Amino acid sequence: MTQPVLMCWSGGKDSCVALHDLQRADEWRVTGLLTTVTRDYDRISMHGVRAELLDRQAAALGLPVERVFIDAGTDNGGYEAAMTAALDRHRAAGTRHVAFGDLFLEDIRAYREAMLQPLGLEAVFPVWGRDTRAFAEAFIAAGFRAVLVCVDLSVLDASFAGRAYDAALLADLPPGVDPCGENGEFHSFVFDGPDFAAPVAIEIGETVIRDGFAFRDLIPA
Repeated sequence: MTQPVLMCWSGGKDSCVALHDLQRADEWRVTGLLTTVTRDYDRISMHGVRAELLDRQAAALGLPVERVFIDAGTDNGGYEAAMTAALDRHRAAGTRHVAFGDLFLEDIRAYREAMLQPLGLEAVFPVWGRDTRAFAEAFIAAGFRAVLVCVDLSVLDASFAGRAYDAALLADLPPGVDPCGENGEFHSFVFDGPDFAAPVAIEIGETVIRDGFAFRDLIPA
């Protein structure tokens, strides 16, 4: 018998592979996606992707998506309050597991587990511990297609924002930058792959520099 699991969703490659694996496991039945959206911009928090593209992505994947709204500049307390309210509704509806796409950051894993524990929920990490170079290469080989939407300017040039996540990009990453950006070096948006009914049509827009990051706008096409 499958167990319902809610997928915490960023729209990026790590959560996309985590979802891919969950949907192929006999143990789980994915009930939907949960995404933090910054109310001021109506964009996926930290990634800066328009919420309209989030909706199109979820539709292509055939899953419902729920926004958890936070304000720009919200601290951890505000984020946790918004997430707790959303997660508590899912727990009341029968969900007991919440999945994340984290790969190796122990402190982030511990934080998520600690946030869920008082709610009676258990964290699931489908891609935890995988070698990030092999993960990146397998993502590309499987036919997923993604674009970098946000880069940390302390480790990457702004020109990386808007580039396709492909073998050429992996070859161009400076030494010390994780191939999956697991340390926050970059974030991505997946617009096509084996789980998509059709690609999400996008156009590459302008680059905006804000708070030490370069954000590349994606425009629904």
